[in-house]
Amino acid sequence: MITFPPELVHLLRKAARAAVLTGAGISQESGLRTFRDAQAGLWVQYRPEELATPRAFASTPKLVWDWYAHRRRAARGAQPNAGHYALVEMEKKVPNFTLITQNVDGLHHLAGSKKILELHGNILNVRCSQCGTFADDWSEETEEVPRCKKCNGLLRPNVVWFEESLPREQLEAAVRAARNCQVFFSIGTSGVVQPAAALAHAARNEGAVVVEINADPTPLTPNVDFAFHGKSGEILPELVKTVWG
Repeated sequence: MITFPPELVHLLRKAARAAVLTGAGISQESGLRTFRDAQAGLWVQYRPEELATPRAFASTPKLVWDWYAHRRRAARGAQPNAGHYALVEMEKKVPNFTLITQNVDGLHHLAGSKKILELHGNILNVRCSQCGTFADDWSEETEEVPRCKKCNGLLRPNVVWFEESLPREQLEAAVRAARNCQVFFSIGTSGVVQPAAALAHAARNEGAVVVEINADPTPLTPNVDFAFHGKSGEILPELVKTVWG
């Protein structure tokens, strides 16, 4: 049983605007490896940072495609955990609620969250590397990278690679949500990957109460109002139950 400060409980009960940032930690509790976890099997010889770039795709498109096909299979095999579902319940209770995620696995969608900003894209979707058209269907197990039916360009995962910018509309909406919220949650994220790491500071600068839920302390911890260290899949359900019953 987790005891939450009465002032936080009171704040959440009356809050009309909340923003939540989630990172790899919440997905890790569903059994998914974080991006920088040690590779396994066939992929142990590669560093993720070497595969997740436009240059890597340009030079070895099939290698990059196969790695993301491997990651897509892992994402499809995962299920949301109690932390994901607790955020769905929180969204129902807070009138103006925005869920911002750095994760690309689609687990928030699967859990039932509605207002989601995916800063780094979604690995379950693919789009054309040339014209940007999204593909409705494609073959994972092919000798060559599947091609766009519209322009014949190579299909690629719908994720943000190193050396690419975050989607402008998603980022601008995330900044607005952070600046306008009354309470901001940082959940399962290291607090160092920019520009997402700046959102908590933007929220606090505008007077929001900042709450961190993470397995371990982070560089953000000294600057938050409330910090809870442990599994988000345990802390979030307890918090939702305490606040809204």
